[in-house]
Amino acid sequence: MLRWLGNALSSSIGKKILMALTGLFLVVFLAEHILGNLTLYKDADGTAFNDYKHTLESFGPLLKVAEIGLFAVFAAHIVLALKLALENREARKQKYAVRAHRGKATAASLSMLITGSLVLVYLFKHVVIDFRFNSAYHEAPAATVKETLSKPSNATFYVLAMAILGLHLAHGFRSAFQSIGASHPKLDPLLEIAGTAVAVLFAVGFATFPIYFLFFWTGGAS
Repeated sequence: MLRWLGNALSSSIGKKILMALTGLFLVVFLAEHILGNLTLYKDADGTAFNDYKHTLESFGPLLKVAEIGLFAVFAAHIVLALKLALENREARKQKYAVRAHRGKATAASLSMLITGSLVLVYLFKHVVIDFRFNSAYHEAPAATVKETLSKPSNATFYVLAMAILGLHLAHGFRSAFQSIGASHPKLDPLLEIAGTAVAVLFAVGFATFPIYFLFFWTGGAS
């Protein structure tokens, strides 16, 4: 297993496959996250979301392991993206004759690196600073989330971050399947559509939370 991982990390194709797999895993995490957040809409007093949070906490040490694993996947995805970006830059310098082709790929890669970095920075602020180490969140989870997202500054940054996430997913989802070999003239258009659909689904889906709590939430005993 370790030898296979070492061989994969030593080749450009191996890095692309591993980055694709970690990216798809993070899409699954986003799906779980948005499903959990949807419980905020279930009732006015926040019981459903509070129960969801308490259910996660009931796993005890397993939740810690899952969080560490998720952090490791994030870290691997970022490191692989940086390594591939550097390799693409070096390849462009060494093969000037195919600069037009390389330049096109590098532009997309650069865009992915920027949007991915911006999303990561926002996630750290949103998940870790706003909630993970916020004592108010642990005392009243649903109320704290609603109050946080109902603030204009937080809502604005959240919506912008989700727009950037959508741009990242629109290219990344399709590229992930192509990196693992799922590419064919008949399949590629479907992957393009699927990538756009996934990007819109997550970007719009997550953006509904701050929009709702900023403009339509009337507070209440949550």
